[in-house]
This record gives sequence, structure tokens and C-alpha cells, in this order.
Amino acid sequence: MPENTVQLIAYALACSALVVLIGALALRAVSERSLTMSMAVLVLIPTLATLSGVIGVSGLMVTDELERTAVVLAVVAAVTVPTAIVLGREQARKTVWEKQIREQERAAERSRRELVAWVSHDLRTPLAGIRAMAEALSDGVVTAHADVARYAEQIGCETTRVARMVDDLFEMSKINAGALRLELEPVDLREVIDEIFAANRPTAERAQVVLRAVQPENRIIVSASDHALGRALTNLVSNAIAHTPPGGEVALSVGASGGQAWARVDDTGPGIAAADLPRIFEVAYRGTTTRSPVDADGVPTGSGLGLAIAAGLVEAHRGGITAENRDQGCRFEVRLPLSGT
Repeated sequence: MPENTVQLIAYALACSALVVLIGALALRAVSERSLTMSMAVLVLIPTLATLSGVIGVSGLMVTDELERTAVVLAVVAAVTVPTAIVLGREQARKTVWEKQIREQERAAERSRRELVAWVSHDLRTPLAGIRAMAEALSDGVVTAHADVARYAEQIGCETTRVARMVDDLFEMSKINAGALRLELEPVDLREVIDEIFAANRPTAERAQVVLRAVQPENRIIVSASDHALGRALTNLVSNAIAHTPPGGEVALSVGASGGQAWARVDDTGPGIAAADLPRIFEVAYRGTTTRSPVDADGVPTGSGLGLAIAAGLVEAHRGGITAENRDQGCRFEVRLPLSGT
């Protein structure tokens, strides 16, 4: 038993330091296994260290004062350990949530920068062409009727291309802002596919790509916005045509399984690089040159928003969209809940 203050401090330090050391080893052993155990060990270390110090300075003699101290410490531990575990878990969840939010914000900021860069580049090309052709017409450089008609037609095509890009930007801004409101109604998925097939067949023919549709006999009813769902699938078909070389094929097919309707767009293009698959639906992401758009007549390269818009529209329908490579080409699949499920 210590006889003075210096000895008292020495005894307390020695006894408590031993407990702290043992606690540190225990914490290291459980830190990677269980958050609950880690919180319990963290709270028990100071409590047990205090008890050990009191026992040490008492000369290992069980006295009334030691018993009262032990009871108090036991009550404190019974209260603080569960509280620390609950608060620790909440703090851990908050920390993880904040980390995820920061990562999402960084990813969103990166996507915005990429979007601005891509759109600035893509808008500059058609606008430069429109300006050059307009100046040629204005200055009288082109006077032959056939040439004037050709320039006018080209200006119209480039203007349509710019307008389409602006529409894509507007649609994407609504999706990102959560301002997209869809009026859902029962829609036969087969009819949507018929409309998309008819609308994109001329484009496929100009690109020398075979476009075909495979339809089941039974109706496939989903709760959807006809226009929004049609645009999402059209974007997938346009993307497939643009990435399929001449002589290739793009196939649309629909069906139902497991309480869900599905629509698939298969192409015979070069496929998608493995590194690009996780980011294929990100805004303005175009990936590597392995899957470069085919700049065929009537099939101009897009602004990099088509797949992102398709994904946003499908998610607005409470559905899912995936992309995967096949033996030849790749497959985009949209899944939607069947109406009434």
C-alpha cells in the first residue's frame, strides 16, 4: 500500500497502464471484426483501468470503500457501455453516409465537367459548319441552285442535330434535378417496340445495318409513360445502330419473366470494354476507342447523354437497366414491373 502521494501515483499508473495495454491489444484484435465489440472495449478500458488503479492503491485489500467504488464503477459501466455502442453505431453510420455523399458529389462534379467539355466540343462542330455554309450563301460564293439546295439541307441537318443536343441537355437537367414527373398508364410494350422499329428503320438502312424486332403473341402490359419509355428505348436503339458497323444487325426483343417485363437491344458491334461497363450510363461518358460511334451518313455521333437519359427515364419508371457483352456485340436490357405487380 502506498505511503505517500508519489507512491500513490506510481501504483495507480502501474495498475491502470497494465489494463490500458491489455485493452489496446483487445481493441486491435476486435477492431476489424465487430463495431459493437470495439465500442464496448473502448468504454470498458477507462472503467476497468480506474478500478485496477483503486485496487492497486488499496494494497489488494477488500475494504468497504473498495466495494462501494466497485459497485459505482459497475453501474457506470452498465449505463455507458450500451449507450456508447448505440451512439458509436450511429456515428459510424453518419460517417459512412457523409463519405458516400462526398464521393457522390465528387462524381457528380466530375460528370458535370465532362459534360461541359463534351457538349462544348460537340456544339462547336455543327455550329462552325452552319456558320461557314451560311457565310458562303450570304457572300454569294455558292450560287448554283443545286449547291444552294444542298447547303440549305445541310444547314437544316446540323440545326436539327444542335436542337437534339439541347433537348438532351434539358431532359438530363430535369432528371438530375428530380423534376421529372411522368404520367403513368397501362402500355403494351409490344406497341412501343413497333413504333421504335418503324421510326429507326430508315436510320438503320442508311447505316447499312439490319434492324429487326422479335415480338411475342401475348400482350405485355406495363405502367409507363409511352413517350418517356419510347425515348429511353429509342436512345438504346440509336446507340446500338451508331456502334454497329455496316453489314451488322441490331435486334429488339421483348418478353416477361419473374413478374417483370423486359426489353432487349442486341447489336453485333465491337462490344464494350470491361473498364467502361461500370460507367456506361454516366453523363457524357463515352468510354475508350474500342467502341467508337460509326459516323455513318445520317447517324451522327451524339453528345454522350443518350444512355444517361435512358437510365434516368427507366429509373423514373421504377425499373432497371443493364449492359453486358455477348459473344459478338453487346446487350442492353430494360426491366420494368408488369402492370399490377
